Amino acid sequence: MDQAGIIRDLLVWLEGHLDQPLSLDHVAARAGYSKWHLQRMFKEVTGHAIGAYIRARRLSKAAVALRLTSRPILDIALQYRFDSQQTFTRAFKKQFNQTPAWYRRASDWHSFGLRPPIRLDDFQLPEATYVTLPETVLVGQTQSYTCTLEQISSYRDEMRLHFWRQFLTETDTIPPVLYGLHQSRPSVEKDDEQEILYTTAVPSDKLFHPVPATQTVLLEGGEYVQFTYEGPRTSLQEFILLLYGTCMPTLQLTRRHGQDIERFHTHGGKRQPEPPQDIRCEYLIPIRRQAEE
Repeated sequence: MDQAGIIRDLLVWLEGHLDQPLSLDHVAARAGYSKWHLQRMFKEVTGHAIGAYIRARRLSKAAVALRLTSRPILDIALQYRFDSQQTFTRAFKKQFNQTPAWYRRASDWHSFGLRPPIRLDDFQLPEATYVTLPETVLVGQTQSYTCTLEQISSYRDEMRLHFWRQFLTETDTIPPVLYGLHQSRPSVEKDDEQEILYTTAVPSDKLFHPVPATQTVLLEGGEYVQFTYEGPRTSLQEFILLLYGTCMPTLQLTRRHGQDIERFHTHGGKRQPEPPQDIRCEYLIPIRRQAEE
């Protein structure tokens, strides 16, 4: 295997072990090289020092935990292998130019400081389109649930399926566009979890008669960055994590307060017994332009 292939495999392994001990000796043993040779090879292939890269990725993971959970800062620091909250705060401030506490409390989520994982394959960023949406009234159903940061992907897909089944299989016809509105906030009951609000909604259209017990839902107007996904339904959540972990920081975008919007394009017509296996979805994230900050 060539050097690029070796480092590519190592990067994948590192990404799954950022919360475990990753001393140079440990990583070199995993790669099967001396630490001196590994450091040189890593720098030649990626252009980055391996130790600095690991620290930047750990701090980026910690930043996401700060924004999406209410876990104590010390717990997050220890999870990502910092020996004290003071050491973590110094390193965090150096990378993000603010303390962990300020980072958590800020109304906007700036992408500055977030370090996307290095990708050595023929990776292309999903194309970003900037759109301004008007405030729109929809009808739908909202459900809330709590989960840990690690459970986001599986829980959100399960909730999406649950509401599709309940919302769409009980209607005579399916609208051509279906919305999924998503917001998260730290749980008030468990500091290592977040509360998820997920709303399935359709346009308030006289031609479509929604199931009983729906509510009026407001789709917030404003500026969004939009990405398009086409593929298996089960891979949508991986796509969303790619948007937040790589696209937002690469494009240097700031997420403002608001809801993420999933806009699904359906087959329309008569109802189906099961949700589709393959989907077409536009995913919109609320953003604030640099000039507005």
